[in-house]
Amino acid sequence: MQTQYLLDTNICIYIIQHQPEIVRQHFEKHLPHRNILISVITLGELRFGAEKSQQKEKALKVIDELTSMIQVVELDEYVADHYAQIRHDLSSKGQIIGANDLWLAAHARANNWVMVTNNEKEFLRVDGLQIENWVTNTL
Repeated sequence: MQTQYLLDTNICIYIIQHQPEIVRQHFEKHLPHRNILISVITLGELRFGAEKSQQKEKALKVIDELTSMIQVVELDEYVADHYAQIRHDLSSKGQIIGANDLWLAAHARANNWVMVTNNEKEFLRVDGLQIENWVTNTL
C-alpha cells in the first residue's frame, strides 16, 4: 500500500503561493499518485484565512482549485479515539499543542498517514506520528 500524505495548513499555503519551490516540487511529485490528502480541519483553517482576506473571492477560488486536485478527508470515531489518547498523553506531560494541530495529529496517526508540516516542533510531541517536512526534505 502506498504512503498517504496529510498536509498541514502551512504546507497548503506554500503550495498555493508556489514557494518555497521545494514544497511545490514535492507536491507535483506525489500528485499523480493521488496520495495527497487534507483534513476537513485544514480546509476550515484555509477558508478562515480566506474569510479574513481583502480578496475573499479570489482566495476561496484558489482553495477550491487546490481541493479539486486532492482529497479532503472527514473525521470519524476512530480519529476521535486517537484525539482523546493524544490529548491525555500530552496533557499529562504538560506538553499540550494547539487544538487544530491536535486534531490533525489524531487524523494522521489514526489512519497511519504521514503528517506533512513545517511545524515539526508541535507534532514531534505526538508519539507514533509519522512526520515529514517538505520545506527541509530534498527530493
